[in-house]
Amino acid sequence: MYKVLIVDDEQAIRELVAKYCTLEGFAYGEASDGLEAIEKVKQGSYDIVVMDVMMPELDGFSAVREIRKFSNLPIIMLSARTETYDKIHGFEIGADDYIGKPFSPKELMLRIGAVMNRVNNQKSQSEVYENEKLKVDFTARIVSVEGVGVDLSPKEYELLFFMVKNRGIALSREKLLNEVWGYDFYGDDRTLDTHIKLLRKSLGVASEYIVTLRGMGYRFDG
Repeated sequence: MYKVLIVDDEQAIRELVAKYCTLEGFAYGEASDGLEAIEKVKQGSYDIVVMDVMMPELDGFSAVREIRKFSNLPIIMLSARTETYDKIHGFEIGADDYIGKPFSPKELMLRIGAVMNRVNNQKSQSEVYENEKLKVDFTARIVSVEGVGVDLSPKEYELLFFMVKNRGIALSREKLLNEVWGYDFYGDDRTLDTHIKLLRKSLGVASEYIVTLRGMGYRFDG
């Protein structure tokens, strides 16, 4: 049974998400602002966070930045702010998923399940990949380039891990979005391309292993 932390300043939203969590067999807790959410995450009793963006005291973006300083707990963001740059900002600071309001509670439950499946699959991996420039420890979630550790966002980790595990295979944009984001993605390719750009920047000299396939997608050649 997963335990979900529901963070929203609107009680009606918290009650709606709580209702569907109960239907899915998930336990849950609630917080009405970002500050309260941070304190509850520090208690260490949750498996995933559903975080609203626009809240008093401390907004969701700021709360995620603070949580990422001490925890890799999966976070799904909810927001009426659905512009592409808002979504990209959410992913850049460490969100695992981003859902626009109004939202379907059933879809939210599916996305919670998808995110947790990815997390559990990653925990079960014990493989270490290494070449002359890049080392990826799937179990420890550590990436190093020429012996120096690289700090990646959660989504960059997932994207790199999936590409490395499928190295040498041409991966379409649709395949990457579906597998890494864990559901049929309804946004545009710019989300993926932005993450690839960020990942290449983080990898430095090892970015050469990520090959662009014009009009198709990407391939990891390492």
